[in-house]
Amino acid sequence: MKPVTPAPRVIVVGNEKGGAGKSTIAIHIATALMHAGARVATIDLDLRQLSMAHFFEHRRAWAASAGASLPMPEQHLVQEAADLLRTPAPEAVARFEAAGTAALQAGADFLIVDTPGADTALSRAAHANADLIVTPLNDSFVDFDMLGAVDPVTLDLVKPGLYSEVVWESRKNRMAETRRSIDWLVLRNRLATTEARNRKRLEERIQALSRRVGFRTGPGLRDRVIYRELFPFGLTVADLSASVRPVPVSLAHVAARQELRSVLSALGLGAYADEAPPVVDVAA
Repeated sequence: MKPVTPAPRVIVVGNEKGGAGKSTIAIHIATALMHAGARVATIDLDLRQLSMAHFFEHRRAWAASAGASLPMPEQHLVQEAADLLRTPAPEAVARFEAAGTAALQAGADFLIVDTPGADTALSRAAHANADLIVTPLNDSFVDFDMLGAVDPVTLDLVKPGLYSEVVWESRKNRMAETRRSIDWLVLRNRLATTEARNRKRLEERIQALSRRVGFRTGPGLRDRVIYRELFPFGLTVADLSASVRPVPVSLAHVAARQELRSVLSALGLGAYADEAPPVVDVAA
């Protein structure tokens, strides 16, 4: 990609483990930034599911039906997904590069890229172009296995996992080419509400791995029904207001909004969290 000046920030949401919550994190980051006044562009590279692309399709349809005014990103499709899945890797990467360049030249402040839960040429190209890689991680050693391998007897960290090696390669190449690093943030997603022995063990291994491969950690989004119930409308908790309320608003929505603010702060985008309008009062 050949960004214009000043270059927008490219945020790649990635993890080769499926079901980690990548699309959920991506759409929440995008909507929160837009409500704070940022110009956002998106590219969905999860070609089989296209969850982020479908989310914004639902958003456009719901807004039109409800007569609501909602901020929308500049969506850039690399190619029709069915065609791109059959396209040779070099051509597919070239199309992604072209779509990324178009997104950047459109004047976006941020380009958010959602990636598949697999190691593909498109996913690697996205990681190579990232300024910030955001990796949601569920509270489970099953998910941690893609980041780091542990000894089956002692549970001591043995070595970085396959996905960590992909990110490491991307960061190494970026430093060699531009003398600039790629920031990497691992979000502890869908944490259990109660403290558990397994959670403590996992926390220790995550911290050990972070020191070894150099990522930051931050809070993610809990496993709340409200995140799922708003998805069919193309909405997030950042959208809720007196005029946008497809479901009853409760204190749980207020807590979810605070979680989203914490995610933005962990990304280094706390200023955008402060500028975003507060969720509508539950008594309104």
